Amino acid sequence: MVSSQMSRMPRASTGPELAVRRELHRRGLRFRVNLAKLPGRPDIAFTRARLAIFIDGCFWHRCPDHGTLPRSNADWWLAKLDRNVERDAEKNRALVDLGWLPIHVWEHENVREAADRIEQAWRARSNTPAAGWVPG
Repeated sequence: MVSSQMSRMPRASTGPELAVRRELHRRGLRFRVNLAKLPGRPDIAFTRARLAIFIDGCFWHRCPDHGTLPRSNADWWLAKLDRNVERDAEKNRALVDLGWLPIHVWEHENVREAADRIEQAWRARSNTPAAGWVPG
């Protein structure tokens, strides 16, 4: 029962992910989606700046503010969700070893604030001046 429910869960292009992608695109930032050649297959990847963005669901990645644990079969779920968190740490280390900066955005985060954080990292890593900057 659980495996059939999990198989129906979307793995890509979730609502929060689409919202962040739309906001980044609106700002003129261009990126790759679900780049399979990178550890963890980032939801959004800026290849030149080497930024890997993950939009994390509060339940699946154990959000400290909103993460919950089902009452039914709690031990199994705890092990499953703990393994997800461990896998996140492993892929972060692998990305850093490859020269990439992983950024995680919680699904509940304000989209504009998340996009601000991503854009700031993108500008810092791509040596691109901020919008409105005029060389003097």
